[in-house]
Amino acid sequence: QVQLVESGGGLVQAGDSLRLSCAVSERIFSSYIMGWFRQAPGKEREFVASISRSGGSTYYTDSVRGRFTVSRDNAKSTVYLQMNSLKPEDTAVYYCAAGPTSSSSRTYSTADRYNYWGQGTQVTVSS
Repeated sequence: QVQLVESGGGLVQAGDSLRLSCAVSERIFSSYIMGWFRQAPGKEREFVASISRSGGSTYYTDSVRGRFTVSRDNAKSTVYLQMNSLKPEDTAVYYCAAGPTSSSSRTYSTADRYNYWGQGTQVTVSS
């Protein structure tokens, strides 16, 4: 069974940094495009970042570009989200997701392209 397990969330102050990790079943990891999404209370789940199979291509939503960095270690079957200069509006449950590769895209920015999801990790940024 495919499993994605996030960790690294917590309560921080505005301006602080956090690094989220997502450990994935080794069987699939290197074959999948990985993504990070988040969902704030009362809001829909939104795309945050995506990374290609090799890690050579990344894509971010505008609100986090320049502050967040997505990376992956295929040898460890883990994807990371380094979050710097955190803001209160970054408060949300963060989810990692895995999607099958395609010939047309190296990264995905919509939830329907991802087949597998983690349970999420809470990030709270106080002002």
